[in-house]
Amino acid sequence: MPEIALLDQVPFFASLKPVQFADLASKLSTRHYRQGETIFYKDDPGSVLYIIKDGQVKITTSSPEGEEVILAIFTNGDFFGELSLLDENPRSASAVALAPTEVLTLNRSDFLDFIRRYPDLVSDILATLSRRLRRTDTLVEDAAFLDLPARLAKRLLQLGDSHGIKTDKGIEIDLHLTQQDVANLVGASRVAVNKQLGLYQASGLIHIGKPHITILRPDELRKRIY
Repeated sequence: MPEIALLDQVPFFASLKPVQFADLASKLSTRHYRQGETIFYKDDPGSVLYIIKDGQVKITTSSPEGEEVILAIFTNGDFFGELSLLDENPRSASAVALAPTEVLTLNRSDFLDFIRRYPDLVSDILATLSRRLRRTDTLVEDAAFLDLPARLAKRLLQLGDSHGIKTDKGIEIDLHLTQQDVANLVGASRVAVNKQLGLYQASGLIHIGKPHITILRPDELRKRIY
């Protein structure tokens, strides 16, 4: 059952046994979203966990000036929407499909029932939430202490680590990102980010292709962070 193989990649469920995976998989439903379609908006009611079977999703919020800020990008095997699943509060951010996307969904009532029957899951859930909160703290620190060239270099390297494909030229970032998406990832204007991307390309650190950015010299790019 392909759903079981996908659940095995979700840290929430890392300690499950095969029979428990089968039990949980029976409660999943499938949804499809078009590229650019909003899966949910910030402040929407939330009672569903999403697991990406195929596609790409960006999690966004707005700056005080009303500009979009991308908090995370998720792909196959990643999950999102877990906070509302746990506390039933409104969504803390929006989710938008960056490409045609198929997800598996788990309703809050089924999830809570599952936890009651398998309480050992709680430690895995807390560990996963802790890692995500630490990542959010890092984004705030970067915005406060790193200038644009450093923030851009760090985000490109992070994307290369999480979504990179090794090629004979370098590490290709396998994401459908527009120039505006890259700007929203680092919290800067598109004009400023495009200028810095051009400088990195002129220096031979990256190659800006269509549709992907390739990191040519990651070690040299890493030096730009400090």
